[in-house]
Amino acid sequence: MSTGLAGLDLLATAVVALDEEFVVRYANPAAENLLDTGARSMIGQAFPGLFGESDEIAHTLAEALKTHWDYTAQVVTYERPGREQLPLSCIVARIDAAGTPLLIELRPIEQQLRLAREERMVSEQQANRELIRNLAHEIKNPLGGLRGSAQLLERELDKPDLREYTQVIIKEADRLQALMDRLLTPHRAPRVAPVNIHEVLERVRSLILAEFGSSVTLARDYDPSVPDVVGDKEQLIQVVLNIARNAAQALTSQGADAGKEGTITFRTRALRQVTLVRNRYPLALELQIIDDGPGVAAAIRDRIFNPLVSGRDGGSGLGLSLAQTYVQYHRGVIECDSRPGRTVFTILLPLA
Repeated sequence: MSTGLAGLDLLATAVVALDEEFVVRYANPAAENLLDTGARSMIGQAFPGLFGESDEIAHTLAEALKTHWDYTAQVVTYERPGREQLPLSCIVARIDAAGTPLLIELRPIEQQLRLAREERMVSEQQANRELIRNLAHEIKNPLGGLRGSAQLLERELDKPDLREYTQVIIKEADRLQALMDRLLTPHRAPRVAPVNIHEVLERVRSLILAEFGSSVTLARDYDPSVPDVVGDKEQLIQVVLNIARNAAQALTSQGADAGKEGTITFRTRALRQVTLVRNRYPLALELQIIDDGPGVAAAIRDRIFNPLVSGRDGGSGLGLSLAQTYVQYHRGVIECDSRPGRTVFTILLPLA
């Protein structure tokens, strides 16, 4: 193995080097992990033979070798005996290295889709926040005038029963004022300090039990090896509380209809070599909030983190939007996978 290829050992991306006969001559540790096989068993094998589309790959490799052009991502399927196939993105590059003129970069398609989805969600969330903030500012000013006018009108009314109507105006103006304040206040930066995520979860657990009592069961599945998160403890509590409270409300509503008790599970794991919005971290926290409720309605599943989108009657639609905002403040991502009987909110946060 050449000194140049040895430098690829430290890459988190799977890389394979081929000779002019398209035989594997080098595979870095990331490729071993991705393809679930050791470098020794891989070296000496014909690279196209690892994939079902061997003719197509062989043609691509031959063109790259002949024309000295790089080939952008091509979707290939890695054949794993006894296991499901693994779709991959394959990028072929021509390099000036004796004995290994072709360098192959392999990435899981799922990872690429997730990265694109994360970037889209961040962009949409930023646009939504700006729109909502502008809208909230526009609404706050006439609200103050509306409330003040209702108070002045109330003083001029002689009949007490007519004052009930002005009280409705005043109370609704106050409710809208509180809603506008909630839309405008989440935009402070986090006050960072080391935070034990399990202390956050236990705090939320006590709050949910106090609010919903025995109508829901809260289970723990903690990884005690997870190190502290560097972040804002109050914001992280709010993130978990908003998600868990939504789950508890869905479960209690389902329980009232079906006569059964639901379960919410808090699960933590430490993950290695995780990419979050194009940034690579050696260690990350995976926090999952899982419930066995009715699931998120299909009509709003793709918009669940948008402001003012709610699947519950009377809901403000701000809880999950605020949760996403706080997670993004912590350089993390949040996703939801839901079907009837199982809803999983997954939060990924970088760890120090």
